[in-house]
Amino acid sequence: MNKIARFILFDILKNKIIIFYTILLFIISWSVLGLDSNSTKTTLSLLNIVLLVVPLVSIIFSTIYVYNSGQFIELLLSQPVARSKVWFNLFLGLSTALVFAFLIGCGIPIAIYSSVEVGFSLIIVGIMLSIIFTSLSMLAAITSRDRAKGIGVSIFIWMFFGIIYDALLLIFSFQFSDYPIEGIMAGLTASNPVGLSRIFVLLQLNISAMLGHTGAIFKQVFGSGGGLGISMVVLILWAVFPFLISLIKFNKKDL
Repeated sequence: MNKIARFILFDILKNKIIIFYTILLFIISWSVLGLDSNSTKTTLSLLNIVLLVVPLVSIIFSTIYVYNSGQFIELLLSQPVARSKVWFNLFLGLSTALVFAFLIGCGIPIAIYSSVEVGFSLIIVGIMLSIIFTSLSMLAAITSRDRAKGIGVSIFIWMFFGIIYDALLLIFSFQFSDYPIEGIMAGLTASNPVGLSRIFVLLQLNISAMLGHTGAIFKQVFGSGGGLGISMVVLILWAVFPFLISLIKFNKKDL
């Protein structure tokens, strides 16, 4: 890891919000997983919490941190350091810190209480969501100079993927239920990293009744094994593409 990324990582790990976030995840995970001996039920409960809390904290904290690091970024750019290197190390430091917080907060209880396959899939989902929403936050921050607007865009992104998107997808599926739209629905499902993360874990649990309408279509189109592979590839693309777009914008932006 580069010196810039290490400095950002240790700076974030000392941040009170990240410490509180880690402790909160640990308490919630330990409480939820320790409440019931039924690992499937507790995993589903923890999954819903992870899908809500991890994206929210990742995108809001990262957006604010990028805005607060404006002078630090300008200082680095005044040195003989490439813009792409500065932006990549900022992303690397932010995402690594949030992943560490998640692994400590949720990873330890999951490792103790959950089965290997289901626990591993839940950890993978938490890691990917931390990276994806850090990537989206950097895109939101570089798109607008106005801090309030950038944070507002980040909150909207979280609300859209976490709440609004599934409702729109459900309306669409009911409106066109008489047509063969399984392929389209599977593609639209892959367009939401939060919904896709839920399906990724539920496919491991192999609970058809809990997959929901879009999840059932996803399994029908790709199958369990293929669905897991497709989900993982799409989640990686969700982490890469927003960052690449933000990097292009950063390289062109006049600071």
